Amino acid sequence: MSKKPFYITTPIYYPSGNPHIGHSYTTVACDSIARFKRMQGYDVMFLTGTDEHGLKIEQKAAEQGVTPKEYVDVIVDKFKNLWQYMNISYDRYIRTTDDYHVESVQKIFKALYDKGYIYKGEYSGKYCTPCESFWTDSQLDENGCCPECHRPVKFAKEEAYFFKMSPFAERIEKLLLETDYLRPKTRAIELVNNFIKPGLEDLCVSRTTFKWGVPVSFDDKHVVYVWIDALSNYITALGYMNDKYDDFEKYWSADVHMVAKDIMRFHAIIWPAMLMALDLPLPKHLAVHGYITMQSKGGESVKMSKSLGNVVDPFVLGERYGCDAIRYHILREMALGADSLFSNEIMINRINSDLANGFGNLVSRTVAMADKYFGGTLPSDRQADALDEDFKSVVLGAVSAVEAAMDETKIKQALEEIFKAVDRANKYIDETEPWKLGKDESAKGRLATVLYNLLDGIRIISTLLSPFMPATMPEVWKQIGAAEADVAYDKLSVFGVLPENVTVCKGAILFPRIDVDKEIEELNSIIQKNMEAAQSSLSAEEKGEAAMEIPELAEEISIDDFAKVELRCAKILSAEKVKKSDKLLCLQLDDGMGGRQVVSGIAEYYTPEELVGKKIQLVANLKPVKLRGVESCGMICASDTPDGVKVLFLDDSIPCGAKIR
Repeated sequence: MSKKPFYITTPIYYPSGNPHIGHSYTTVACDSIARFKRMQGYDVMFLTGTDEHGLKIEQKAAEQGVTPKEYVDVIVDKFKNLWQYMNISYDRYIRTTDDYHVESVQKIFKALYDKGYIYKGEYSGKYCTPCESFWTDSQLDENGCCPECHRPVKFAKEEAYFFKMSPFAERIEKLLLETDYLRPKTRAIELVNNFIKPGLEDLCVSRTTFKWGVPVSFDDKHVVYVWIDALSNYITALGYMNDKYDDFEKYWSADVHMVAKDIMRFHAIIWPAMLMALDLPLPKHLAVHGYITMQSKGGESVKMSKSLGNVVDPFVLGERYGCDAIRYHILREMALGADSLFSNEIMINRINSDLANGFGNLVSRTVAMADKYFGGTLPSDRQADALDEDFKSVVLGAVSAVEAAMDETKIKQALEEIFKAVDRANKYIDETEPWKLGKDESAKGRLATVLYNLLDGIRIISTLLSPFMPATMPEVWKQIGAAEADVAYDKLSVFGVLPENVTVCKGAILFPRIDVDKEIEELNSIIQKNMEAAQSSLSAEEKGEAAMEIPELAEEISIDDFAKVELRCAKILSAEKVKKSDKLLCLQLDDGMGGRQVVSGIAEYYTPEELVGKKIQLVANLKPVKLRGVESCGMICASDTPDGVKVLFLDDSIPCGAKIR
């Protein structure tokens, strides 16, 4: 009987620097799903790769005096080394510089042109160099900057080919709102309101100002723009319009695309439009996750970023705690669609609580008791009790709960379900008190039953954990005396699979407990040294303020003109999101003059809780306006940085209403 195919993809990563733990989430998450599906018996195709074209790559290669291909080759090797270290079991790795991909992209571009969906025109509008994205005025953020990275944009004008988006607007809106395509659903509403309702603009899909890209086959002045090139990888890697592979019919359409929220729009709107134009089936699901963030010195959460110097090297972490502990931590912390705060303390406490005190302790003391009381081999006589059935039902119930969570790409929830079973097993030990049973010769049958139930429960729990922590679970199976056949997926719904006279094998502690204070001090020292070394090697473009394109000064004004602007200190009393907007927060301020309401486009960068109680600079004499139907009486001051918008907070000692000059 043939296995049912299952196709899962990560985005193809842009090789602009060394990979860090922020890159790892998507790939580790997809690897866990792929392993789980293989365990269930699916014929899995797991694809990842690198997106290697574009102006930034061409510029970076020129800075280093190498060809673009030589530049990306070095970084691709770093990504592949990381995936090997993180036990990523991808089935296929695609590079957009691969000959077969280039061939397919050219054919796809020509097919869309022949169908009338691509036409030649002239682009005249705003362009963000760091994101390599064109934007219309209506798509820019509240400050007239790029809506993705919020850096300044430039006016650009060049001959270009365009892809017609409007013919697909209605179908894409239904796809997002009426199907289970996009997860979580809240993201779908955001996309429809921000991009489809205002009217889908035709998409610029070629460039003439650089050469590092796939040449347009019928017009060699142009190279194919990154999104047609990059997005096509999901089908070219299966052999679509090339002879390299021949499994497109088998695996397409994709069961799961998983991406971070910064490229959600391209996968939720542009990619479906391309597939519709090609008359191809659409992917079944697009799972969108947030960022791994870190807390800055100011207390706010910021996206992990090379330019900020807050990257965490997964190799450093893995050497100290093991790859599986790192995999578990990042998967356990991030709920689908939400950001996940990373810190050394959060990670170490999670390792201690779940892995050392929880699962690791369960395995070690169960094996130790079997060895102590029975010499490692359990006797066949048994004595059941009502406590056994409740324990078994919780452990067996975890199987269906994990299946349901994984089917919905809710990995954090799946791990929570598994650790409910871990907690129940540890509670079962406390309830049955094997150390007391071991002192009573007449209770040997009962003791053997308790230990057998624990060992078989560990068999089920460890099998469920194996897709998430693949390096550690074989050691668990060895310690509890489980054979390969015992940990097959079809044995998970059955209790009592281990032999009655199972023999355990004491081994090393799976997850040693960590001294939190000492370890944080040592780890911070290591990471700080690595950051300083990395910062010293960055180009000016990659560092802090220099990474921004500093806008030219506006026309000079007189002191009298400046005097017209009233800057005052105000305190944020409350903050809440504006309905039907993902960018706007409604702030209630104490301005020293009776209070006022201000609407600000900072919802992507601050939660309401982070703002309440902070003092800010207020432009107090702006004429009131309505934003999304909510009145705004003034504007708070903020700065554009390489990592988004940062509010300018004031010292708490400044009184509300004080004039700023």
